[in-house]
Amino acid sequence: MRATGFIGAALLAFLMQQLAPHARVRGSWRLNGGLWIVDTAVIGAVCGACGFTAAGWAARTGFGVLNRMAAGPWTAIAVTIVLLDLVSYGWHRANHRVSFLWRLHQVHHSDPSFTVSTGLRFHPGELLLSLPVRLAAVVLIGAPVAAVLVFEIVFTFANLMEHGDISLPRRAETWIASVCVTPALHRRHHRKVAPDRDSNFATIFSLWDRVFGTFTPNDSRTRIETGLPWTGSLSLSRALALPFRRFAR
Repeated sequence: MRATGFIGAALLAFLMQQLAPHARVRGSWRLNGGLWIVDTAVIGAVCGACGFTAAGWAARTGFGVLNRMAAGPWTAIAVTIVLLDLVSYGWHRANHRVSFLWRLHQVHHSDPSFTVSTGLRFHPGELLLSLPVRLAAVVLIGAPVAAVLVFEIVFTFANLMEHGDISLPRRAETWIASVCVTPALHRRHHRKVAPDRDSNFATIFSLWDRVFGTFTPNDSRTRIETGLPWTGSLSLSRALALPFRRFAR
């Protein structure tokens, strides 16, 4: 089910990118795909389905807010999506504030293009460090297994869509951006200029940036140069080594 959701989200995002392109960039498909394969292998070996395992344990022991409240399934799904997205916002913001975390996260920002494949471009170290945070959140929330699955599908869809080289019609973009993160909003986050990189951290709901004062408006009509000025062209090995190089900032 999770794999089906990923494939569906990737195909839809790629189709949108073809039908309504923003800058018609080629994308770093080879490197980003290579990182995704490495990430999948590492996370699969360390913790293939531990989010579901943690949710199952919380349900059996009655641990977590939702289990204590005996929340219904639809309420549990809605609360889980909202709260886990908030946790993701906080973790993403920490990746820009904490020096060591930024060294890992800059692999994601080093993509000079901005396409659907950028949503796959993460250092495995970053994903490994995020696991305890997400597992703790699942347990404390008391998120049921079904809610965790729905969240992962929604989160994957949002992540791939917002990294797409996609332009949206003005009215639709304004409406969507008032609730959710659009490609234009997240494109602003990937700008080479440092102040803009410290804004628009949310993945699903743009609400979090508005509430915590990190929202910067943007629309599809604005052209933005993405990437990092100090990384240059990267191979897979250089991308994996980037966090440990002396010039990493």
